[in-house]
Amino acid sequence: MQRLAQLPLVEQLRHEFAGYNGDTLRRDLLAGITVGAVSLPLALAFGVASGADAAAGLVTAILAGIIIGGLSGASFQISGPTGAMSAVLIVVAQRYGLGGLWVTALMAGIFILLLGLFRLGRYISFIPSPVIAGFTSGIALIIVIGQLDNVLGVTTPPAENAFERLLHYFTHPLMPDWRTILVTVLVMAVMIMMPRLTRVIPGSLVGMVLVTILVAVVGWDIPVIGTIPQTILLDQRLTFGAIPWLELNDLLLPAVSIAALGAIESLLCGSVGATMSGRRFESNQELLAQGIGNLIIPFFGGVPATAAIARTSVAIKSGGVTRVTSIVHSLVLLLSVFVLAPLISRVPLAALAGVLLVTAWRMNEWESIHFFIHSGLKHAVIGFFVTMIATAALDLTQAIMIGISLSAIIYLRQSAISTTVTSEPINAEKMQQQGFPITATCPSIHVYYLTGPLFFGSVNTILEAFKHANEYYSLIISMRGVPMIDVMGTQAISQIVEEHRARGGEIFFTALQPAVMELFQRTGLAEKIGMRYIYWSSADVIVELHERRMVAGCPHCHAHGERCIVLQQAQERLAFEAKVT
Repeated sequence: MQRLAQLPLVEQLRHEFAGYNGDTLRRDLLAGITVGAVSLPLALAFGVASGADAAAGLVTAILAGIIIGGLSGASFQISGPTGAMSAVLIVVAQRYGLGGLWVTALMAGIFILLLGLFRLGRYISFIPSPVIAGFTSGIALIIVIGQLDNVLGVTTPPAENAFERLLHYFTHPLMPDWRTILVTVLVMAVMIMMPRLTRVIPGSLVGMVLVTILVAVVGWDIPVIGTIPQTILLDQRLTFGAIPWLELNDLLLPAVSIAALGAIESLLCGSVGATMSGRRFESNQELLAQGIGNLIIPFFGGVPATAAIARTSVAIKSGGVTRVTSIVHSLVLLLSVFVLAPLISRVPLAALAGVLLVTAWRMNEWESIHFFIHSGLKHAVIGFFVTMIATAALDLTQAIMIGISLSAIIYLRQSAISTTVTSEPINAEKMQQQGFPITATCPSIHVYYLTGPLFFGSVNTILEAFKHANEYYSLIISMRGVPMIDVMGTQAISQIVEEHRARGGEIFFTALQPAVMELFQRTGLAEKIGMRYIYWSSADVIVELHERRMVAGCPHCHAHGERCIVLQQAQERLAFEAKVT
């Protein structure tokens, strides 16, 4: 019992339901009903857009709300089928059929569960924002292109990607049905206008109801959703006997894509929700919940689920307090299955297309896109457009890898450029102003200031800067501005030390940051340099070298073709002291 009480979820629930009362329950109920009304048309639309059917979307939303919502890493998360996920699933369904889609979903659930078990949630946030914005817009493109059949009232053959599908409309012109176009436009118009009138009733639901009534009254024969089974255990579902064990290798890459998208979207949703509500969000617990939910849902005939930002924000804005909101939203959807199934079956597919087109437009991160372009951030703009095009042309995993790789290359290039080496002689007057007893400095002492990361991308910059270091005997290398160093950086420093000592010179290092000092010690570089040559500040080295030359003289300045001014001043001072005494 003590171990159970220490589990993150148990601790979360204890904190979440502390002081739960009738007023809190009322708020959760109202929020759950509101979210259920918003989720109904979206669940239907995303079910169809996933390559399955509307019933699969409903089953997914119902089970996700109960299972994932109940185990979630936050009190506000609402999960279900989403537009982003449907864009990936439609490709999987076209290539491998519904059976392949369910098996892929099962494998993705295992991967997400492992991410949570190994506590890798925080690493998802390492994906750069231009990449996230890029694949979000790419997914929006896939959704729009994927719904053109329903909008135009035509049927085109399956395609490998969205661009190939779009090309088909130009190479094989088809006669569109003006009735389906009108239905789509009416739903979109209602969704756009409704928020200006009221936000209590979702525009998508109103639009679907109005066009369904219109189509029934005028008697238009256009494609509709069709029969909605009054059950959450669909006839078409995954069974253990149907798993193609010998073909799992072919489904591995799609499963990774679905898992990556599910994890990213859920954690992003959690971060947004935490900011909006001011409540806790446990990323690893959320991944566990998503993994478990997606392991179970395929066996009921549903499609992969993920946390949905739109529905989560509705839950928060509607006053939802606990995860009871998610469960109530599922019960509302379950009630609609048993009560509204005959009416839902008559909803035109063009109406769902209208819902998806508006959703695709809204899911673009317009604020981020405007910021990238308006701020003139070329690397961000390039990363955004490359990821967007790759998402629509390839699959999500490849798009993310391309986007991250491009962002990494740009970052490394900028980091390499930001690494600088400046060389300065010692300014005696400035040191006197700082309180150091320096009246003159030896020209054989020189200070190099290193700034920026020392890594494989900046090694050549460092080595190039020290080509003329042979002009000086004592080198002081200040590394206060170096936040990190990699193995190639330490090798470059080692090379500089070896070459300068081979010429008979001495070299000192100052102001090493903790991370840099740690790698110096781990690689044996600190021992090679010698701890007596590592100082806290450059001033300490300068003062010590100055005092040493005052006492022992300077045998090195002859290389500069002039008598050492430090030694000269020392002799003058000694002569003056002798005269005084």
